[in-house]
Amino acid sequence: MGNIKWIFVLFSILAAVSLMGIAIAISLQSILLAVISIVGLFVVMGYGFKTKKKYREEGRL
Repeated sequence: MGNIKWIFVLFSILAAVSLMGIAIAISLQSILLAVISIVGLFVVMGYGFKTKKKYREEGRL
């Protein structure tokens, strides 16, 4: 339980914020905000998976 990888907690929070941004964009009917949120989600998720692969290869997971 004490072996928390804080970088992955950060990635999770950022992904959740991006998803909330998509929901807010839909409610405001803002295509620009929706696009920014979707791009942000892809960047965060991609970097998270890349970091997870790196940690796994280094034996840190």
